[in-house]
Amino acid sequence: MNLKGIYAPIVTPFNADESINYSALERLIEYLIASKISGLVPGGTTGEVYALSEEERLDIFRFVKEKTQGRVTLIAGTNSGATRDVVRYSQLAEEMGYDLLMVAVPPYSRPNQRELLAHYETVAQAVSIPIVLYNFPWRAGTEVGYEVMDGLTKYEHVVGIKEASGDMSRVYEFRLRYGERYQMICGSDDQALDYFLWGSQAWIGGGASCAPLEHYNILESALAGDFVAARKRMDVLLPLLRSLESGGYTQKVKYGCEMRGIPVGAPRRPLLPLTREEQADFENIFQKLLIK
Repeated sequence: MNLKGIYAPIVTPFNADESINYSALERLIEYLIASKISGLVPGGTTGEVYALSEEERLDIFRFVKEKTQGRVTLIAGTNSGATRDVVRYSQLAEEMGYDLLMVAVPPYSRPNQRELLAHYETVAQAVSIPIVLYNFPWRAGTEVGYEVMDGLTKYEHVVGIKEASGDMSRVYEFRLRYGERYQMICGSDDQALDYFLWGSQAWIGGGASCAPLEHYNILESALAGDFVAARKRMDVLLPLLRSLESGGYTQKVKYGCEMRGIPVGAPRRPLLPLTREEQADFENIFQKLLIK
């Protein structure tokens, strides 16, 4: 499967009592599809998967699958701290009819490369649908290194990697080492234009939950070979992306959804809502985006 387009790691709307607001989730799904999103990724970090129970995670998988009705590609975020749990979530997502899986490095344990390869091999052997790896060493503490990628070449359904390291040298090295074997998917939002210049055709960006069309327009210009237009559009979006990366990522994406009129609520604790000062700063950035 060749991924092409914008894929939103969808936020999880909460009510005031921290229960899941499914009506708001449905509104967000419809808004994103109408805004030319190619796919949705429930179970990602921006969706606060670390704060969900197993039952909630699986309920969200089912809900998103039911409401999208095949209109977009669905990628299930199935990461967890134990290999057996990743396998279980992955198999259940496959049974539900998800199109792909996105599997990050297990948190907290910081496996070495031999251990990480064994982890991914176990997952790959347990499912048949395509798998996208997720490299975000700042959060996971371990990088998906070349030893791992070399070892996974024999699994044809391991199709690519969401690269969020911020290290553009990996993009170059992947082209030299693997050619077209793996899809390089942009996960370093403020470097998106560089990814597209080097052939990436897909962007899995958390900010797409609140600015989907803006993400789409940049990628579409790049895919059309009009990098002058793509750069102009990136200039407009870049202040938002930089703000998200500066701290409070999930809170800001959710507040952006609120500013779009979709009541996704505050994050679950331990995360707290933005302070009034932080809201004002973000509103200033987001309002400028809205009037462009």
